[in-house]
Amino acid sequence: MPETTSTAGSTPLDVTGWTCPAPLRDHPRVVMGHGGGGALSAELVRHVFAPAYGGEALAGLGDGAQLTLGGARLAFSTDSYVVRPLFFPGGSIGDLAVNGTVNDLAMCGAQAAYLSCGFILEEGVEVAEVARVAEALGAAARAAGVEVVTGDTKVVESGHGDGIYVNTSGIGLIPAGVDLRPQRVVPGDVVIVSGDIGLHGVAIMSVREGLEFGVDVASDCAALGGLVASMLAVTPDLHVLRDPTRGGLAAALNEIADASGTGVVIREKAVPVPAAVANACAILGLDPMYVANEGKLVAFVPREHADAVLDAMRAHPLGAGAAVIGEAVADHPGLVVARTALGGTRVVDLPVGEQLPRIC
Repeated sequence: MPETTSTAGSTPLDVTGWTCPAPLRDHPRVVMGHGGGGALSAELVRHVFAPAYGGEALAGLGDGAQLTLGGARLAFSTDSYVVRPLFFPGGSIGDLAVNGTVNDLAMCGAQAAYLSCGFILEEGVEVAEVARVAEALGAAARAAGVEVVTGDTKVVESGHGDGIYVNTSGIGLIPAGVDLRPQRVVPGDVVIVSGDIGLHGVAIMSVREGLEFGVDVASDCAALGGLVASMLAVTPDLHVLRDPTRGGLAAALNEIADASGTGVVIREKAVPVPAAVANACAILGLDPMYVANEGKLVAFVPREHADAVLDAMRAHPLGAGAAVIGEAVADHPGLVVARTALGGTRVVDLPVGEQLPRIC
């Protein structure tokens, strides 16, 4: 490429210091899909945030950072919650704020110890509503065995928020011998999901849109630290864990496949989709694989440990519906495919945006 270029009658331009703009799918402005956990979110992180921040610890882009401080191995994570409505079947924004951060730490193998909590309140919101959320958050923290130790409160003008937003950050210790990251995945690893998928997203949508599906659907919102501890008690040699929240199971599998350089094959019929979720998705034109969860995990486990880990999961209340859904393979690295009930194969791609916005 020449160092200068010009047009007729113009002064030559020095382009040696030019850089290409971030390739964000021709979106010069933020759209809802940038917060959906799919391809747009990944592009925003990789092309805007990660280059700006730098740092080796950030490079893994996992659910939480795994750090060494004073000889201790720590997991650290932060998340913000903008769910609408604030209360829904099976939980609330307060429950999400605790369980979401606790689960991000659990996916690093850590038992959460301490949380921070920040509230952003819109002028005019009822104090009784704030108290309700705070009480739910405190109860969820006690149930998860974690302590809220610091916080912050900000208020924005009426019309510049949506009632209540919550941010939580958490920290916990990673046990010796535990090394959970997608780069450890190898062909032959067994893929296990801890139970029925899609419940959280459908529960939010049913309340938000006033839809009825013939049966009540409640969020699966739960803290997964105890389930992960029971799995690690069988063997610390789990390769990777991920909680499939925004973007659902499909996004989690694609992120792992991309980071590990392996392919993933799942059996579509083996994926546990409850009838209520399947029916709701059929009505709404959604794919359950892309619907958010808030109390499930997907694990890549060495084949020799898979049966024992599966038994341990099924013995825990939050893993009673655990199922083997597929395996990591050497073929089609970075790609997730599903074998259908009809004997065909379809690509399960990373979602571009978000099917159901504001679900966490």
